[in-house]
Amino acid sequence: MVPRRLRLTLAPGGANARLMAQEEDVAQLSFEAALKRLEEIVHKLESGEASLDDAIALYGEGDKLKQQCEARLAAAQAKIEKIQFGRDGSPAGTAPFGGE
Repeated sequence: MVPRRLRLTLAPGGANARLMAQEEDVAQLSFEAALKRLEEIVHKLESGEASLDDAIALYGEGDKLKQQCEARLAAAQAKIEKIQFGRDGSPAGTAPFGGE
C-alpha cells in the first residue's frame, strides 16, 4: 500500500485574519453581550474544561472583551453629568461626573 501525501492549505490571512475578525466582532458587541461572553469564558477557564490551547485562545478573547467593556464604561462615565444644586436647593447646573 502506497502512503498518500496530505496537502495542507492555509486560509488567506491565516491566524492574523481570524484575530482581526475576532477583534471586529468584539467591537460590535453591546456592553451586555460582551460581559456575558466574558463571564462564559471565565466559567470555562475556572472549570478546567478547556484544553491548554483552547484556554490560551479563550484568555486572549477574554482580554479583548475586558478591554471593550472597560472602554464602554469609560465612555458612558464621560457622558454622565452630576446635577449641581444651588443654596436654595434648586438645580443650578451640571458638572462632569466625578468633578467637584
